Amino acid sequence: MNLMQPEVNEHRQLALKRKRRHQLSRGMYVLPSLFTSGNIAAGFFAITQIFEALTAKATNEVPQHLDWAALAICLAIPFDSLDGRIARLTHTTTEFGKELDSLADVITFGVAPSLLAFVWGFRLLPDTSNPEYHQHLLQAGVFVCFLFLLCGAARLARFNISHDAVPQNPGKPDRKYFVGMPIPAAAGMLAATVHFFGGNPVPNLWVAAIWLVFVVLAGFLMVSKWRFWSGKEITFSKKHPVQLLVLIAIALFITFKFHSYVFFYGGLVYMFSGIWARAVYGWQRRRRLRIQFGAPKSEPQK
Repeated sequence: MNLMQPEVNEHRQLALKRKRRHQLSRGMYVLPSLFTSGNIAAGFFAITQIFEALTAKATNEVPQHLDWAALAICLAIPFDSLDGRIARLTHTTTEFGKELDSLADVITFGVAPSLLAFVWGFRLLPDTSNPEYHQHLLQAGVFVCFLFLLCGAARLARFNISHDAVPQNPGKPDRKYFVGMPIPAAAGMLAATVHFFGGNPVPNLWVAAIWLVFVVLAGFLMVSKWRFWSGKEITFSKKHPVQLLVLIAIALFITFKFHSYVFFYGGLVYMFSGIWARAVYGWQRRRRLRIQFGAPKSEPQK
């Protein structure tokens, strides 16, 4: 019996180690879903703040609620980026996690920003001397904001079924690109604009007309097949020099200190980077075609 006692203890220790590893593995599977839940929570909070703005009794409370809604959408973007990266780093990617992430994106980056764009840009427009034009613009705003939501859902569906999709204007082969503007970036651009103006609603019909075009552009870029930088080549799984950590710390400080400017101008740069890349590709393609199929030089006259 004394000889078998160490062997029994060893088996118990092995069983305890297996149990701990199993519990740790289950915990790692939950971790990405926690970030996705944070994404959903931010979207839900943004929607509640939009309704608070509509039902606010004091006029000065409206910008505050809309600003909080815009900030919630902007802050949900890191949650959306981290859940996928954590799942890939911990090898806990599942079909359930992918579907949950897509549904979260529809809420936070589809429903919430479309409601915010409508309320901020059209619903709270002040009364004007031209009620007919005001009504037409309000109806156009409803349609355009719904169109943004539809484009965002279509963008997510295309992303889910596409594998190694190639944009119409391919970039460098060593870099990875999104096909079409990702929905978090489009939603973040709308929210960053609202936050940049402190949540104060659009003051007149002319600004509302410009906002209408801007929302249409954001929706179109999502369903386009133009390339947008994905940033997937940036990884923290490898060793990095101290200089990179210092740069990240500086970037976080600047973002925290000047968040309204960083969100707005950073979003504009990202949005128009896709438009610029498409324009440059088209110009280079036309130039190559002119060189390849150019008209032959005319013979000199005698």
